Amino acid sequence: MTIEEFQKKFEIVGKSKEIKDLVDITMQVAQSDISVLLYGESGVGKEIFARAIHGFSNRSENRLVSVNCGAIPEGILESELFGHVKGSFTGATDNRKGYFEIADNGTLFLDEIAEMPLTTQVKLLRALETKEFMRIGSERVTNVDVRIIAATNKDLQHEVDAKRFRKDLYFRLKAVSLNIPPLRNRREDIPLLVDYFIKKYADSNNHPEMNITSKALDILCEHNWPGNIRELKNTIETAAALSRNGTLDQNVLMPLITHWEIIQEDHSQNLPVHLKRPPDSLDREMIYRALIEIKKDILELKDLAYKHGDNIENLGSEINLNEVIPLDQLEKKAIENALNFTRWNKRKAAQLLKVSERTLHRKIKDYDL
Repeated sequence: MTIEEFQKKFEIVGKSKEIKDLVDITMQVAQSDISVLLYGESGVGKEIFARAIHGFSNRSENRLVSVNCGAIPEGILESELFGHVKGSFTGATDNRKGYFEIADNGTLFLDEIAEMPLTTQVKLLRALETKEFMRIGSERVTNVDVRIIAATNKDLQHEVDAKRFRKDLYFRLKAVSLNIPPLRNRREDIPLLVDYFIKKYADSNNHPEMNITSKALDILCEHNWPGNIRELKNTIETAAALSRNGTLDQNVLMPLITHWEIIQEDHSQNLPVHLKRPPDSLDREMIYRALIEIKKDILELKDLAYKHGDNIENLGSEINLNEVIPLDQLEKKAIENALNFTRWNKRKAAQLLKVSERTLHRKIKDYDL
């Protein structure tokens, strides 16, 4: 099978050297049972490559089981992976197979592997090395033959150094590491992806295929795409749904693309300005949006301190007391901004605010949000 045939079969769109080289390596490693670690930013298509590896392997006739480690609560992840027996804990009303057993003789795709708790990492490592495990509450060893593909958007070496990820598991997983490039590093693939998503939308919605103007395509090719292929796909689908004349032009696309501009004319105007709103929440824009109110206050205080020095009496004579905002109110406002912008996705909001989900839950309760 040629690289082009492989791409067509597994819907890997692109003609850039980065993608061609990545597909070539993918075809080589797929034929073995070696563990593969996929790196890449959110939205670059890590799951597409996981499916391609499985589909081109000797296990393709068996199941590919995908698990998002970051979406499963810490307390039940072990049960989800390894299963449990009836009565092993409150709520365990039946014997249940875990994903390892379900994927026996097939492939287990562990997405967001960096989010896995350390205690579960220990049991995962043992299952990988011995190909056996015990269900929660069971005394019987279960043997499985499973190939592991893991994915992350984090630097696992950094996570190891920070003691958040086990070094031995890291070395076990990274037998082969594939780094999927962000869309901004392979802009020549954007026209092909646009054409692909337009056709997919037409097929899925029983809709005539749309055209796109050259100017609109130029706009898409120039955008930085912080949300990568996922953002591009959502943009095309939204534009197609909103178009009234069967053509995607700049008037349809421009409101769907976010641009952030940093004004640096002088010290007092170093603020982010929101020009257009995105169709989906994107990490970089979310950070600006969540913290913009705090940044305004900090910059105003800096300017006042610079003009008046450290003399609190002088400052007090010129500042309205109502302009002095307590820190707890600033914190509450930042939390509200983050929650509203992520549509109350507490995990994403916690990431933006750089606190743990547990801390965020406590703050929400403290501030009665």
